[in-house]
Amino acid sequence: MAGISNRSSTLATDTSDFKNGLAIYIDGDVYQIIEFQHVKPGKGGAFVRTKLRKLKNDTTIEKTFRSGEKFESAYLDKKKMQYLYRAGNDVTLMDMDTYEQIAVPSEQMGAGMKFLKEEAELICMTVDDVPLGYEIPSFVELEITSCDPGYKGDTVSGSSMKNATVETGAVVQVPYHIKEGDVIKIDTRSENYIERINRK
Repeated sequence: MAGISNRSSTLATDTSDFKNGLAIYIDGDVYQIIEFQHVKPGKGGAFVRTKLRKLKNDTTIEKTFRSGEKFESAYLDKKKMQYLYRAGNDVTLMDMDTYEQIAVPSEQMGAGMKFLKEEAELICMTVDDVPLGYEIPSFVELEITSCDPGYKGDTVSGSSMKNATVETGAVVQVPYHIKEGDVIKIDTRSENYIERINRK
């Protein structure tokens, strides 16, 4: 695969090089920086407060580093994949360049997997040609297949949201006026309803 480098040729980096999206090795695992903040307290040494995503299992941690602390950077390559189908606990993906199909345990896909329809595109993140994580689209448009009834009085009481099931089987909170058959936009990162899509 183009652009892959051996780990032995990766470069050292330190906290002054931090940027969102940078991938680094910590204790042998690859983490991607989600956000960071350089802090210079009145007393004591400067430090960097970070939020990191462990690519191997899509978990997020918060960690503080001393200013100037060194790390080994990881060359993160991205491949376009297509979600084909789910069978048991595995999902089958296809490399959109080579058309090769692979089976991946669904837990490696992260929580946003429940919003993916068949044939949806996603990104496979690899280091040294080893898949370490997957990025699904930040926003998806899905049809409501069933939902709780809504009542106008709900807005008066302040309870203007209700449960709705979308075509992938996921359940989300939607405004009371949303009904079965509506297509809605969802933020897969927060799992929040964004808006109803008008399709003519």
